[in-house]
Amino acid sequence: MTAPDADDSPALILYTSGTTGRPKGVTLSHRSLASNVASIVRYLGLGPADCVVSVLPFYYAYGNSVLNTHLAVGARVVLEPNLVFPHAVVETMARERASGFSGVPSTFALLLARVDLGRYDLEALRYVTQAGGPMPVATTRKLRAALPRARLFVMYGQTEATARLTSLPPDWLDRKIGSVGLAIPDVEIEVGSEAGARLSADRIGEIWARGPNVMLGYWRDDAQTSEVLRDGWLRTGDVGRIDADGFLYLEGRRTDMIKVGAHRIYPKDVEEAIAELPGIAEVAVIGVDDEMLGQVVKAFVVRLSGSALDSVAVQAHCRDRLASFKIPRQVEFVDALPKTDSGKVKRVALAGAG
Repeated sequence: MTAPDADDSPALILYTSGTTGRPKGVTLSHRSLASNVASIVRYLGLGPADCVVSVLPFYYAYGNSVLNTHLAVGARVVLEPNLVFPHAVVETMARERASGFSGVPSTFALLLARVDLGRYDLEALRYVTQAGGPMPVATTRKLRAALPRARLFVMYGQTEATARLTSLPPDWLDRKIGSVGLAIPDVEIEVGSEAGARLSADRIGEIWARGPNVMLGYWRDDAQTSEVLRDGWLRTGDVGRIDADGFLYLEGRRTDMIKVGAHRIYPKDVEEAIAELPGIAEVAVIGVDDEMLGQVVKAFVVRLSGSALDSVAVQAHCRDRLASFKIPRQVEFVDALPKTDSGKVKRVALAGAG
């Protein structure tokens, strides 16, 4: 599928999820939407025979993209509006002979924790896509094992880029585990310094993106728009690195950085380590104030049903895998993590709880 002729007039305003602050109205053009659809249809190989079961809200970029890409090729979209009953979602996938399913990390954490996927007839499931934030490597491996026939696409994007910026081809998943892949068709990705210089391979900096899918700007907010749209590039606010083969690896959001003394920590490093533990359903890490160090690491952990995991075990596991300044000083066990309607963890709410 190629992108149809489309102009740069405004077509849609989507609001960001507001995980770290006030939601912003992202103004997308007809060209942005058409370009995003064409690129995703191409790398997923979507056609009229496909059927996706959707649990994602259409008023957020990921769900909106799932809707548009499937409607564009005449495929079916079956709605499962919530995950309160995860068994019902999987039953629908089996009944409808779904060829596709899309979710954020918390979607898959819930399904893996609550449902024995091997008990359902999911042979028609051709692909699974994941976006909406980095998924722990441990969860990626569990998902691969639970759905061995489906091709898993680990992806990265932003509302400001209509939806998608990169995708990891399933055939590269084992070789590039932890990566969010290569730039999708018609998109360029670079990593830049605070001074605005392009960084070489494997150097960590802010992720920049350029392409026809990038937004026109924030609705009625010229100041914010000028902060993120510079010299033809979208300054994403996400931090990562690009390896020598061109594959992107995420570190986290600049605003999520935890400052422990002279050290700088991204939550993903600690979350990845804790997620390896048996008995973990979900985990989120933030920085909390400390008189001596400025901040220390705090982990919020959701245990699987029946797990007796305690804070000592979590800290001991981290001690074996992480530098001392990354070990959580505080571990709080919670029944659930606060999330947006799109399933992303609301770190601002955790900070209030912390």
